[in-house]
Amino acid sequence: MNDTSRQGARTRLFIFLLSLALIPAFAGALLWGSARFSLSELYRAFLSPGGGEDGSDVAALILFEIRLPRLILAAAVGASLAVAGAAFQGIFRNALADPYVIGASSGAALGAALAIISGISLAGSLSPVSLCAFVGAMGAVLLVFVISRSVGNPPPAVALLLAGTALSTLFSSFLSLVLVLKDGDLYRVYYWLLGSFNGTSWTEIPAALLVMFAGCLIIFLNGRPLDLLLQGEEVAESLGVEVGRARLLAALGASLAVAAAVSMAGIIGFVGLIAPHMARMVTGPVHRRLLPASALAGALILILADTIARSAGGMELPIGVITSIGGAPFFIYLLARKGKNLGKF
Repeated sequence: MNDTSRQGARTRLFIFLLSLALIPAFAGALLWGSARFSLSELYRAFLSPGGGEDGSDVAALILFEIRLPRLILAAAVGASLAVAGAAFQGIFRNALADPYVIGASSGAALGAALAIISGISLAGSLSPVSLCAFVGAMGAVLLVFVISRSVGNPPPAVALLLAGTALSTLFSSFLSLVLVLKDGDLYRVYYWLLGSFNGTSWTEIPAALLVMFAGCLIIFLNGRPLDLLLQGEEVAESLGVEVGRARLLAALGASLAVAAAVSMAGIIGFVGLIAPHMARMVTGPVHRRLLPASALAGALILILADTIARSAGGMELPIGVITSIGGAPFFIYLLARKGKNLGKF
């Protein structure tokens, strides 16, 4: 068996194991939290969703109206951040690039903060905070592309990176100014920034899932051009890749996925770095293997993190705190293991 075949076999086994691990993780997350249930209670609640004298009405409400939608969203957000992280790492040819590298998180944070302090409301089920966060994220990404086009059309990767860094700093400064002027809403904004799935409802999920799926699909369809971009722009062009178009489509897909994820859950760090790194150590850099493995790893990480966040004593912790506590030691381990090659493929 050659190296390619062995890599493919390892990837299939890894994806199978991740898929298998998602089943008990999802079931455990559904049953475990500040209120804990047994499998028999889940079964009774499923048979009597309208309630009964044995208290299955309360169990059904918690399990199917509160926990199930937030777990579905957690899995989707984790997968989206992981796939977007892998895409940006391919675009910039650097394994240290994360999903927020071109300013989506800072734009979303500013948009959400403005929605919170203004107290605006919208007709229907759509959350104004989520909508403003999404608009802010996509607006920031659009500005990055507009600014970077002054360097070249299509803009080079380094221009996207520098423009994203500059705008992230600018939006973060605006956010700080807003919070200073409206310090009465400081706690609400700060809690949103740390990330949470608290309050997730069925009515908000479909639109977010559709946008996240569309973004991830665009990335998956551009997997082959991303593979060639890893070899360098000149090599990719010699093999028939339109570098500017490929980079633009991959960045657009990743930005859509990130904007939808951040608008629903806040800024959750490290998932978009950890999951692609975990997957790449097994699958290698080829995106047709890396992307599905990253998606499953990201979904698993956020389901486990959300379960921990909901089960920490008498209060719910921000999920971004959980992922950061787990993510920092992971990267310290990577630094010790890979040394100066950490940021390279």
